[in-house]
This record gives sequence, C-alpha cells and structure tokens, in this order.
Amino acid sequence: MSSPTAAIDCGTNTIKLLVTGPSGEALVREARMVRLGEGVDSTGRLSPGALQRTFAAIDEYAALVRRHGVERMRFCATSATRDADNAEEFAAGVAARLGVRPEVLAGEEEAALAFAGAVEHLGIDPEATPEGDVLVVDIGGGSTEVIVGTAGRSIPRAAYSMDIGSVRLHERHLRLDPPGRSEIEAVVTDIEHALDTCPFNLAGASTVIGVAGTITTVAAGVLGLASYDREAIDRQVLVAAEVREHAARLVAMTVAQRRALPWMHPGRADVIGAGALILAGVLARSEASSLLVSECDILDGIAASLVE
Repeated sequence: MSSPTAAIDCGTNTIKLLVTGPSGEALVREARMVRLGEGVDSTGRLSPGALQRTFAAIDEYAALVRRHGVERMRFCATSATRDADNAEEFAAGVAARLGVRPEVLAGEEEAALAFAGAVEHLGIDPEATPEGDVLVVDIGGGSTEVIVGTAGRSIPRAAYSMDIGSVRLHERHLRLDPPGRSEIEAVVTDIEHALDTCPFNLAGASTVIGVAGTITTVAAGVLGLASYDREAIDRQVLVAAEVREHAARLVAMTVAQRRALPWMHPGRADVIGAGALILAGVLARSEASSLLVSECDILDGIAASLVE
C-alpha cells in the first residue's frame, strides 16, 4: 500500500496543506494566513516578517507531514515568489524544513492545476452544459487566474494569469478606512485594464466556477452563514447579481466592521474588499447569471498530480 502524500500551496496571503491517504482521502487539510507577499508589489522583496510568519507555518506543516509518514510531497509557490528578488532565501528555508524545494509555478500552470482541482471535484456533466464551456476563476492575493475548458475534461483549453490580487490591489490603492471613492475607482480601473488584456472572451461559458479563499469568503457572506462552514459553501450556486451587490457592500465597510462578520477570517478582513471587486469585475465580463462555488482548488490539483 502506498504511503500518504502531501500537497502544499503557498500563495501571496495563505499557505495550505493537504495530506491524502492511499485512496485519495483527505487526512489533513490546513490553512494559515501568513501574508507572504506583504509589500512585494512595491518593494519586489519578501520581507523578513513575512518570511518569519511563513516559516513558522511550514514548521507546523513539517510536523504534520512527519506524523503521517508522508514520503511524496509537492510544494508549489505562486504569485509572491514569482515576483520577489530574494526568492532563493525563501526556497532555502523551505528545503531546510521540508526536504523539498518549492516549485515556483508559472501563471498558466497555476491555472491548469486550479481548473483540475475544481472541475474534477465537482464532476460536471458535459451533457448538462449545452455549450460545454466551463470558466474557472481563481482569485489569489497576488494574481487572478481565469481558465476556460470543456466539461468532462480536467485539462483547460486556455488560461490567463493577471497580476491583480486582493493583497496586491489593496496595498496599491486602498489606504483609507473605509476606502475612499477615488481609491475604489483606482482598483476598478486596474481590474478593467487587466481584463482588457485577456486574450480570450470570458463571456459565453455555460458554467462559471469560483475557487479559493476570496470567493468562498464572499460566498459565505452572500449565504448569510453564522460562521465559515466549508460544507455549507461547497457546490453552492449563487446569483451573480447578488454576489456583485455583496462585493459593493464589503468594500464600503471598515476593516473593523468586516472583522466582526461571523464568517470572516481576521487575516482576510483588510484585503477582502479588493478581492471582492475583482470577482465582481470578472462576473460582469463573463455575463454569468450565476456562480458555482467550489471549496476544491489548486491545492487539490497539486494533490491529484502526485498520484498520476
């Protein structure tokens, strides 16, 4: 019998671990808000504080990996380490703690893994999607991926990674609390410019799937949950207009008001406004009437790649 495997996804805001057993069952699923990409957009470097927070989380994950007897592991790093001048310092720290070096994913590979994680989890029936097109949206702290593929296939047809993310746009523009009108307009301008550069049309997909923490957190708010509940959020179909209205309410709040929301992780409260605006912009371009939410994302795609 094969031993458990471990997948680690280290993004701009969150580092996540998934340990799976021989049959693919989840043994451990953990997430830590470490804000690795703090300040990278302006400085081009990973800060000492961000590295310290991330290494502390990796130390915790290393203990879990050892406890479960993991022999195969894949550590994937995304937007923040693509942009950082001192990425080697981060890579060396990961290797010292886990015995593997991080793979710094290109945006297109990041998108393909997110598509595989979402689509395979949801098991979308090709016959239930008349046009066959599925659009997956993955909003991270540093970048946003939009991926188009065909229902029933885990490999996407086209993918595009944009340098707009919740942390990046928050740090770039949102300095007042709550944000000023001109600040919000600046964020929207950046989003619209990024969407203008997308090489394929986002409109027309029969199914739009949203993955990752920004979108699942917005979904918790639209659903009015008493607390963040992964099972209650997964596979929910939300009205796109209601998602966009909720995004507008979120960005108008103070950080303290967001932090008081029962489903809001405190490590996401400051940047969720910018992330929600990205989601609203993508939904407008897609002309979607609904959004299907998946709790499985790039982390699950990484885990699946270990058993292929």
